Amino acid sequence: PPSHAKLQAELLPILEQPGAMVQLCGSDPEQAAAIAHHLSQSLGQAVYSLKASALPTDLAAVKQLVSRWQRWATLAPNLLLIEQDSNATHTAALHLFLQTIPGGAIVATPERLTVPHCTIAPFDLPRLGYGEQLHLWEAALGEQAQGLNGELKGLVAQFNLSAATIQAARQVSRLEASPQEYAQRLWNFCRSQARPKIEHLAQRMETLATWDELILPPREKGILRAIAAQVQQRAKVYEEWGFGRKGQRGLGISALFAGPSGTGKTMAAEVIAREFRLDLYRIDLSAVSSKYIGETEKNLRQIFDAAEAGGAVLLFDEADALFGKRTQVKDSHDRHANLEVSYLLQRMEAYQGLAILTTNLKDSLDEAFLRRLRFIINFPFPNQESRAEIWRHIFPEAMPQQDLNHQLLGQLDVAGGNIRSIAMNAAFLAAHGGEPVQMKHILEGAKAEYLKLGRSLTPAETMGWRDGD
Repeated sequence: PPSHAKLQAELLPILEQPGAMVQLCGSDPEQAAAIAHHLSQSLGQAVYSLKASALPTDLAAVKQLVSRWQRWATLAPNLLLIEQDSNATHTAALHLFLQTIPGGAIVATPERLTVPHCTIAPFDLPRLGYGEQLHLWEAALGEQAQGLNGELKGLVAQFNLSAATIQAARQVSRLEASPQEYAQRLWNFCRSQARPKIEHLAQRMETLATWDELILPPREKGILRAIAAQVQQRAKVYEEWGFGRKGQRGLGISALFAGPSGTGKTMAAEVIAREFRLDLYRIDLSAVSSKYIGETEKNLRQIFDAAEAGGAVLLFDEADALFGKRTQVKDSHDRHANLEVSYLLQRMEAYQGLAILTTNLKDSLDEAFLRRLRFIINFPFPNQESRAEIWRHIFPEAMPQQDLNHQLLGQLDVAGGNIRSIAMNAAFLAAHGGEPVQMKHILEGAKAEYLKLGRSLTPAETMGWRDGD
């Protein structure tokens, strides 16, 4: 790719000097390894790879390893690639190793690494651009790319994969597949690439909800449709029409879903992810946030870096845990808390996918931060008409029902999440009694749910449920 060829041209004269070391800063170790391989060929040297996490923790053992490498490098010049991942805990060992090896090394790190008493020239490792990825895909798929009927551009716009992964996509079987089926297989292959990297950091959620099941006022549902349209048209607006060439800032599609618990915020994220065949990951911001300075940014960086390849929808719950109002900066912790928020918004603004924040307490959020989000949707507590509509869609088609009155059920003054709990309680009661679900079962299910909520059913909520009411 041109961006990597340009970087290699800058690195080569540096590495030709005795004892030189360079640092490649980026989140994709595959691309760093590919660049190291090409540089070793240009230098006429063999390349050896060492994981920083494999370094011994005993400093005496580190010195012994350095001595062995020095003897080997004396026999024949070699290029050493040292790879440090985000979870590396061998910092002292790595510093000692870099301070004492004779040079001829590339250090690949997620972010810039400062090593005392050691001169390392840092370079940022650029991600492949849209045009570069499209060219790699076309070269990898050959004639098969022509039969994808324009699907390839949408795939490239959604997923950010390394050259090696794109080459591996050639192995996706096209036997006995129509162009549509083949495009679907490629899409699923790309979608799965981020899963091993992110699933220890976030919870992947099932995306079964549909637009019909999402009951919202027309205005709020219209904003959700607008978000979906922007996800769908990213390739055209950013790449074909050129908005992406004006810079990465502000290209991420970010949204805040605000409203009481059970009003459909998570379901709305499910609907969008399902429509576009994307994975949905839930991240609890209260769990990501750390009292230790710098740890929150590290956690967020790992999540975004891992999710970038798969174009997943990211759902950050409990935004108020990080975005609370701060009227004044009193100490270093307040300053770092503001930096954490700024870092999250910065990554959301550049994220190649959809990032959603949710909160039950919108009024507690800082207005300055809210202005940086592209969409804000308020999820209202459902009125009686909306609750009746939720009841019409809450039961599976296979479930037997008898004489259910959705208008009367809409009198129950609870949110959609509670309606689902009541419906499930009623279904179990009916199944145990060998009966179809009836109003009496829902009444009992409602009593159990209200007990959990610390509330009592009012006469107005059950008016007309029984004869004589």
